[in-house]
Amino acid sequence: YRGLTLVLTFLCYTSYHLSRKPISIVKSQLHPNCSALGPNPRNDSNSSTWCSWAPFDGENYKELFGALDNAFLVAYAIGMFISGIFGERLPLRYYLSGGMVLSGLFTALFGLGYFWDIHVLWYFIVVQVCNGLVQTTGWPAVVACVGNWFGKGKRGLIMGIWNSHTSVGNILGSLIAGAWVSSAWGLSFVVPGIIITAVGIICFFFLVEYPEDVDCSPPLHHVSSTDSQWACESSMDRSNNPKEPAEEPEAISFLGALRIPGVVEFSLCLLFAKLVSYTFLYWLPLYIVNVAHFGAKEAGDLSTLFDVGGILGGIFAGLISDYTGGRATTCCVMLVVAAPMLFLYNHVGQNGIGTSIAMLIICGALVNGPYALITTAVSADLGTHESLKGNAKALSTVTAIIDGTGSIGAALGPLLAGLISPTGWNNVFYMLIAADVLACLLLTRVVVKEIRGWCGYMARKRGYVR
Repeated sequence: YRGLTLVLTFLCYTSYHLSRKPISIVKSQLHPNCSALGPNPRNDSNSSTWCSWAPFDGENYKELFGALDNAFLVAYAIGMFISGIFGERLPLRYYLSGGMVLSGLFTALFGLGYFWDIHVLWYFIVVQVCNGLVQTTGWPAVVACVGNWFGKGKRGLIMGIWNSHTSVGNILGSLIAGAWVSSAWGLSFVVPGIIITAVGIICFFFLVEYPEDVDCSPPLHHVSSTDSQWACESSMDRSNNPKEPAEEPEAISFLGALRIPGVVEFSLCLLFAKLVSYTFLYWLPLYIVNVAHFGAKEAGDLSTLFDVGGILGGIFAGLISDYTGGRATTCCVMLVVAAPMLFLYNHVGQNGIGTSIAMLIICGALVNGPYALITTAVSADLGTHESLKGNAKALSTVTAIIDGTGSIGAALGPLLAGLISPTGWNNVFYMLIAADVLACLLLTRVVVKEIRGWCGYMARKRGYVR
């Protein structure tokens, strides 16, 4: 059942990201370089943008792309804070699968604008807002399901590997969208919409929310050596009396979740870390087209290397944080190293295909590693914090608070990129570097606490403190 839960939730969130990625690939097709395609077959006066898709054929196309991104991400950020509250109080299986079917519908509706020949900006904006709201059903639900089945043990490594669904979804979304971007870009949205709907239906029939639903004992999130025997006996008692009624704990309040130590710090850190990650998610293919002068499909394929690095970074961050016990310190170190690497990528990353590949993988690992760790293992740790005294009804709410705050940064990043990019891509990268530094600084208190804990442990181990 643990394996089934990991596989199903992996596929669920892979399909969520698969359906978000096409917009970044299709941008370069909505406003391509028409002069490279030959003479204007329409023979009208507007020869420079004859091949663009209205309303994105004007000089303000970057601002309109930013508005599309922002419509989705602002709706996602607002909806996330509400979604966690609903996730604690509704059956996760119904909540997750229903959200996936609706996400498939709105993703497909964006692509149908191509086949219906729609050129009204507000149609695409409204679809993006609706899609952003329904996609908030995903993250709190899948993290809560995994947290219900796995204890703290090697949670960082397990969830680091599991969190590769984000990058796998981005990669598959890029490849699927790239297959039709130059011929019929509407299919770049319709096909992912069908995929996420199909996975949602599978999730409805096969996902198991809690171990107790199949007469399994729940994992032990906080067990010390003194009470391990009691925990085993308690588990045996439950197995011998599976139908014994247990008092259902109340779901935690929003303010109660904020009072859990570390929630505020990691939430604010994720705001800036996710700002950087989502700016790359939405703008990297267009940056490659403009700077390296690749075609839309080639730029989309090359951008997947950033997500390959994200997979490696998430696994590495989880493994190191499990070994050291320092989630905040691991994030902080990776963020510190990421800042100069972003600077180098902007200045030397396009000097050759080999350099570009290496820099994209390294930057992807350093940018997405902390983001992956905070949204998975850290969220699960805080959602099962010892101050909750075993109440697991906080997982979805805590996850939603952390990811909802991060989603504010996810909304700001692409918006700022759209506003700043007309002044030059260098300024966009300076903004991303500043965000990385701020994310690191916000974890200072937690990092100091972890370092003091290590120093105390080493002192006791060497016999200096008795």
